[in-house]
Amino acid sequence: MTIEEIDQTRLPKHIAIIMDGNRTWAKNKGIDPKLGHKEGAKVLENIVRYANKIGIKYLTVYAFSTENWNRTKEEVGALMMLLQTYLDDFGKRADTENIKVKMLGDKTALSSGLQKSIEKTIERTKNNTGVTFNVALNYGGRAEIIKAVKEIAKDVKEDKINIEDISEEVISNHLYTTGQPDPDLVIRTSGQIRTSGFLPWQTIYSELVFMEKNWPDFTEKDLLKAIKEYQNRTIKKGK
Repeated sequence: MTIEEIDQTRLPKHIAIIMDGNRTWAKNKGIDPKLGHKEGAKVLENIVRYANKIGIKYLTVYAFSTENWNRTKEEVGALMMLLQTYLDDFGKRADTENIKVKMLGDKTALSSGLQKSIEKTIERTKNNTGVTFNVALNYGGRAEIIKAVKEIAKDVKEDKINIEDISEEVISNHLYTTGQPDPDLVIRTSGQIRTSGFLPWQTIYSELVFMEKNWPDFTEKDLLKAIKEYQNRTIKKGK
């Protein structure tokens, strides 16, 4: 599969990816799960760069869910260290490649060091005009909706908005993805066929593509295959 084999005039504006299978990949090779996450981070950087190259406007990835805190303390610690190193390192390259980095999720539970890395990367890349790369970190879909409901309730209580004025647009404007289009395409690796609380409000009309391979084995060709599948489906719908 090459870029020439897809309709470059009908690319999805927003692709979301559930990067599943790092631990399974490592287990299958008989190596430490930390190495699976490390390899997954390398693949992610390559995919972000390629998405930017072919003209994808928004790319959102599920990096760490609120449920992931239930993993072993050692694995969570390794993941957090990897994420901080990744942001510190990738943020510099993202800036030179015109990639804008944003974060979706609750930063308050993260270490001060990781929070600083996030803020620094966002600030460094905020004026870039290439792909907007959303990192869903300490993200939970229901938690995001609860956050939005609380903010709207506060606005109602303070007479900033009437209950009758609450609409889909108002709710969308209180989500982490405010100002962005909903994902056209959601990809999940590792063979799991579920969305695991990933962007539940935003993905109700997204095309879903599930792949058997684990995330560290995901390639540029796999991204193109998913885009081709998306285009085949939307053609059938007459769009």
